[in-house]
Amino acid sequence: MHLQLADGSTVAARIKGKRLRPVCGDRVLAEKIENEADWLINEILERDNELSRPNMRGKVEILAANVDLLVVTAAVSPKPDWFIVDRYLCAAEIMRAEAAVVFNKIDLLENHQDVDLALADYEAIDYATVRCSATSGDGISELQALLAGKTSIIVGQSGVGKSSIINQMIEGDRQRTSAVSDKSGEGRHTTVNSSMLELPGGGAIIDSPGVRDYAPALQSAVEAEHGFREIHDLSHNCRFNNCRHMQEPGCAVKGALEAGTVSARRYESYRRTLILTEQLNKQQ
Repeated sequence: MHLQLADGSTVAARIKGKRLRPVCGDRVLAEKIENEADWLINEILERDNELSRPNMRGKVEILAANVDLLVVTAAVSPKPDWFIVDRYLCAAEIMRAEAAVVFNKIDLLENHQDVDLALADYEAIDYATVRCSATSGDGISELQALLAGKTSIIVGQSGVGKSSIINQMIEGDRQRTSAVSDKSGEGRHTTVNSSMLELPGGGAIIDSPGVRDYAPALQSAVEAEHGFREIHDLSHNCRFNNCRHMQEPGCAVKGALEAGTVSARRYESYRRTLILTEQLNKQQ
């Protein structure tokens, strides 16, 4: 494990005991081990927030901490899964972190219409969106301006080019990259462990391992609703305070869906997230 000290230098570190489980972004108390180069992490300071998910055993796994901004990334290849994007945005809402949607590899995009329609759904509910190419550098300066002065984490499917985007921003080749598999069309996992890098314009970014799927660790249907800002805003107008926005009468969300003022795809994403949350909570 590596630890960044207050002066900006990086040192190797060990963890005191088995109960401490620091993650990328944590603020910790540590001390230098006498007569050794390593430092010892003694305590994890209180976290502002946590990016988490249920692991294969249904237990909550913390991926990163103290994040200001989630940079949720999709691309031309692998084929964008907007439901994964929505679930990361849901996590950002629960964490009370900002979020932005980045679409990479626009230099390979032949038909802009589908992507423009998908991104328009996010722009309509006030998420920042950036179209970029880590190969040509198009859109990178816009993304840098968005990240300046913040601690961000870049997340998304394997192979969308997260490490390549970071390499463009830091003007170097510090992160290993790999191509999308020709046989499967799916991304290869290049980043194995999360790492934090300083950005030239100020701030830092955490490069996280790519995923095939993602779900936030939610405690209830109420949290699922809070994770979809447009649905939460409308929920105050529902007939029932505990409306799940599924089959209940007098549901303002369903009314907006029928009127076309709520994205049908985003609503379907909410519905899937709600059902998944209830299934996972029953297993615990």
